[in-house]
Amino acid sequence: MHAADFAQLVNVAPWVAVLCTLVACITYLTTKPRSLATKHCAISRPLAGAQAGSESDSNLSLGSDDEDHDMKLTLVIRKDLGMTKGKVAAQCCHATLGCYKRAQRHHPRALKVWEWSGQAKVTLRCDDEAEMLALQQAAAAQGLTTYCVQDAGRTQIAAGSRTVLGIGPGPVNAIDQVTGHLKLY
Repeated sequence: MHAADFAQLVNVAPWVAVLCTLVACITYLTTKPRSLATKHCAISRPLAGAQAGSESDSNLSLGSDDEDHDMKLTLVIRKDLGMTKGKVAAQCCHATLGCYKRAQRHHPRALKVWEWSGQAKVTLRCDDEAEMLALQQAAAAQGLTTYCVQDAGRTQIAAGSRTVLGIGPGPVNAIDQVTGHLKLY
């Protein structure tokens, strides 16, 4: 190799490294990581001694069952409160963010699968607070992430009122076992 060829190679090498890095980044961002590529999920019962409503990564296991399970986040809205559309939207945002933060801590793999699969969200309605609390207990017994929004009472609703229950993100079949009887909001 001549000195001129070596000098030319030295000038091109950084650009080749940059190009390879960009290709690697684009490939990573446009393909699912191998550990998240599956949408097959299975729910296991909470561990003995787990507190009611507490979650851990072991409660929601992602495996490779024969049956395909999609992921979703369900928002259950109380219809007895008579909230305006804007109030419902704000409360659903609070529930979504609350579920997301809890899933980050307790079910990070399920959260990633949900993110990769389109972040499906469904809004349902329940009659009253008693029904909402029963749904929350049933979801927690399934090992699902839950978050119940309690209103601050600054606008339309009395302080402390439970307005929206978020369930998930989790496998559709597990959430439907809890909320399958409810009507769309």
